[in-house]
Amino acid sequence: MPDDADAVDLDLLAASLRADAGDLSAFVESLAVKLEEAIPNRVRVDRRKSGMFGPKLVRQIVVDLGDQRLELRVGSGLETRRAKLSGGIVLKSEQVDTDAWLAALGDALAAEARRSETTRQALQRLLI
Repeated sequence: MPDDADAVDLDLLAASLRADAGDLSAFVESLAVKLEEAIPNRVRVDRRKSGMFGPKLVRQIVVDLGDQRLELRVGSGLETRRAKLSGGIVLKSEQVDTDAWLAALGDALAAEARRSETTRQALQRLLI
């Protein structure tokens, strides 16, 4: 387990995740890119084109960390869900507000960083 000097600062992580929250599409794209870089084997990002010639935009982010799945969907607004997992099977799923979802994501990422040196280093690179 890393010492305090090497630990991921949870408040800094949460602030980083919220940095682009003013612009929904920029926030979702930024979050997707950060997660794909930090935890590539634990995140799935669904991107689809907006029209025939438009850029691919993030439609859904699914993060599986520990015993929970965190989902973010973009439609007419932002929908965030948290699910309890057991053996990869969803036992309970609930819609949560964005702040609660970001807090759960930050907690799960911090826990993963404590377990994995590679994840900790990737998260620290994103925060610098």
